[in-house]
Amino acid sequence: MTSWQDIVMSIGQWIFIIALLPAIIGKDKPPWMTSLLTAVVLSVFAFIFLTLDMIMSAISGSATALCWWILLVQVIKR
Repeated sequence: MTSWQDIVMSIGQWIFIIALLPAIIGKDKPPWMTSLLTAVVLSVFAFIFLTLDMIMSAISGSATALCWWILLVQVIKR
């Protein structure tokens, strides 16, 4: 059974993904250090969610981390 915490965390992370889409698509990018640190921390959080059997949060956390990894690559390639 999925816990309410898993559902709430997952919904919040999907909202963050939607909020990041303009940065991914647009020309304005955050600083590389912001992208790197956020991507690393969110990747760790996603792993922690997985170990807590919060599968929905692990998936949405991985997707949010992926968005920040994409932003990092975009900043580096500029």
